[in-house]
Amino acid sequence: MNRLHRYSDAELAAVYRVIAERRDMRHFSSEPIPAEVLQRILHAAHQAPSVGMMQPWRFIRIGDPKLRERIHELVEAERQLTAQALGERASEFMRLKVEGVYDCAELWVAALMDRREPHIFGRRTLPEMDLASVACAIQNMWLAARAEGLGMGWVSLFDPQALADLLDIPAGGKPVAIICLGQVEEFYAAPMLQLEGWRTPQPLDEMLFENRWGCTDASVVK
Repeated sequence: MNRLHRYSDAELAAVYRVIAERRDMRHFSSEPIPAEVLQRILHAAHQAPSVGMMQPWRFIRIGDPKLRERIHELVEAERQLTAQALGERASEFMRLKVEGVYDCAELWVAALMDRREPHIFGRRTLPEMDLASVACAIQNMWLAARAEGLGMGWVSLFDPQALADLLDIPAGGKPVAIICLGQVEEFYAAPMLQLEGWRTPQPLDEMLFENRWGCTDASVVK
């Protein structure tokens, strides 16, 4: 292997460690985040790859307590509707802590920009690549936050149009995530939904195919 461009063992271990220890957090303290740390995390998000370099992400900081309350109401409304849709697992779902909107130090909303239609590069047959680009920015933010010792939670329980109306997002734009960011007492030892028995993660081997969907072979990377 050509080691010319390889990171040092310590740097490489840190990269893999932050990926492995990233958690979707729900428990926070309201202790403020230093401005310089927050700026580094946002800059990491902005360094994400994006289709055609369109950079479709927009981040809205929620500093108004009343607005935070309204957002929490939207999340709670969708939480109730999700429970209804889950049927026999409704009561199990309702016992889960699914957000930290009131608890976190920083509340942000990540959104797709409006007027995306002219951006055709990489999107002619896969227009949803703009959403994939925003997801990459959120993941960068998540990893940077974990490296800084901060917890982050991605909340997707909300009506997109209701949140767009609340935040004056223009037509064509779309909120993708409510982001809770803050100090935590400890990080979950494993994904919270795994710890709560909601779902068991599937092994990588079950998701690797060779040449055709569903075809497995001993030569597939283990």
